[in-house]
Amino acid sequence: MDYEAQTDEELAQLCEGGDERAARELVSRFERPLFSLIRRTVRDQELAEDLAQEAFVRAFNHLDSFDPSYQFSSWLFKIGHNLAIDHVRKKGLDTVSIEGAPDAVSQERQEATSITLEARGERPDEVAEARALGDEIEEAIGELRPEYRTAVMLRHIEGHSYREIAEIMDTPLGTVKTYIHRARGELQDRLAHLRPEGSEA
Repeated sequence: MDYEAQTDEELAQLCEGGDERAARELVSRFERPLFSLIRRTVRDQELAEDLAQEAFVRAFNHLDSFDPSYQFSSWLFKIGHNLAIDHVRKKGLDTVSIEGAPDAVSQERQEATSITLEARGERPDEVAEARALGDEIEEAIGELRPEYRTAVMLRHIEGHSYREIAEIMDTPLGTVKTYIHRARGELQDRLAHLRPEGSEA
């Protein structure tokens, strides 16, 4: 069987039947985006790794409750999101500052940025400038409230629709739209110094 050709939902059904290769394929597909989603909420790399692993364990242990007429990714991300938000609430956190978070701008992302720019023939100073810009954007996102961060990441990084985000976050559609609208406004304010003089917001 060509596992790579199977849809996520088909793989989930195979997993429910005890197919370990299907489970490995699902982990391979979603471990990075799931980790990234959780890390941006809890702002701690090791904790995010633990919570992502726990999310997979919970998902695989409760596949009998998964409805294959829905997207597996939305269901899995919802599990991960709930774990992350539960942790934030237990710690009594609201906005988690990026300061002091060693993983705020991941080494992996920095290296990927450099490799991409260098492959395009960018000069070292241009690579450094692009990395600095990316760091500023990451900082600004890191200073958003957890629910804003999650909504923005799901929309603009993972490419989910508003309806899918509402499902993942277990939040009304209108609330999701409000989160994203407010997050965009906050990001525009935080990054206003990056806009050329005379440009419109």
